[in-house]
Amino acid sequence: MANRRRGGQSFSRTARVSETLREIIADELVRIDDERLMFVTVTGIDVDPELNRAIVFFDSLDGPERDDEIVDVLGEHRSRMQSSIARQIRARKTPILQFRPDQVIRSAERIEEILRADEAPVDEDSDRQD
Repeated sequence: MANRRRGGQSFSRTARVSETLREIIADELVRIDDERLMFVTVTGIDVDPELNRAIVFFDSLDGPERDDEIVDVLGEHRSRMQSSIARQIRARKTPILQFRPDQVIRSAERIEEILRADEAPVDEDSDRQD
């Protein structure tokens, strides 16, 4: 039973850490004076249970064409973000940040596009048979 309780605590701890990291990184992105990150939003954080690594998922209004550039730019600012995290959270270590585009958001947007296209009005004249 102790293992179950500990597992539940571990989950809630990683969930709390993920949300805290998301807030810290989002705030730090606002402070970073880099035009290349102007339209970037942190959509989620996935922290491993040992708090060694954190995958930072992002989306950008610039679209997937700039994903590689954004990953590189975020990497340039990684140490600043890690320092900010270290100052603001109480943990023995801070997770190493990795940056990835949020494919879930993009998949959802694509599904919405398809559904909207499917709901488009049908031309009644083309449906009539003589």
